[in-house]
Amino acid sequence: MADSTPILFDRRLLAARLHRAAALGPAPFLLDRVAEEMDERLHAVLRDFTEVADLWTPGGLKLQRFPKLAHLAVDPSGSEALPFAPGSLDLVVSALALQFANDLPGVLAQLRRALKPDGLLLAALTGGETLTELRQAFASAEAEIEGGVSPRVAPAADLRDLGALLQRAGFALPVTDVDRVVVRYDHAFALMQDLRRMGATNVLIERRRTPLRRATLTRMAQIYADRFSDPDGRIRATFEIVWLSGWSPHESQQQPLKPGSAKVSLEEAVRGKR
Repeated sequence: MADSTPILFDRRLLAARLHRAAALGPAPFLLDRVAEEMDERLHAVLRDFTEVADLWTPGGLKLQRFPKLAHLAVDPSGSEALPFAPGSLDLVVSALALQFANDLPGVLAQLRRALKPDGLLLAALTGGETLTELRQAFASAEAEIEGGVSPRVAPAADLRDLGALLQRAGFALPVTDVDRVVVRYDHAFALMQDLRRMGATNVLIERRRTPLRRATLTRMAQIYADRFSDPDGRIRATFEIVWLSGWSPHESQQQPLKPGSAKVSLEEAVRGKR
């Protein structure tokens, strides 16, 4: 990782939180949804993959197409150096993990080198609108009770940024899209318990290091219920799932036309449609 890369996430803490989540008994509903969608997307790809790796998915991905998927867990040392040999993989998948990469461009470049020609990367990560309700409720409660707001979310790349990162890393045919999932809970504390069981609590380097006041937590739950509840009293929690895919370049792939190779000018094409 380059020295100039900002370190936003405490990946040692992330590994510890994921280990704790496994011990608590995971809350797999979101990962199960992503795995189901990933199976559908891979089913549409009409080719065989023999060397397949799962990168950092919490607890490991369970895919119908690949029941014995090699899983690389988050390194407890915090390192983002990947152990894959150049040109060793046909397919890399990752679910709900890449949003915690400190050097996402570097990780994508490593994955591009690890893929064989015409190899595929397919990944899902949480986007910037994830848990927007919880973040707003916490910010309001902290400002009201404690007179300030602590860091709770890192900047998230938008779809165009992610597509550009894929191209920068050397991927061909990059595609990005987004899926929004709304989950309902009885109250904010039930949501926070699920987040602990997902290993998805705050791992920002700049996070507050002192325990939250009980008064702040109580006020957060009140604000959440006031602003983001349905008529039946249950609260809403938004999860934004960003999908990205790209191929390692190969001569068999569709190529853009070379400049000046068009047989008909744009003016003639437009005139012909009148």
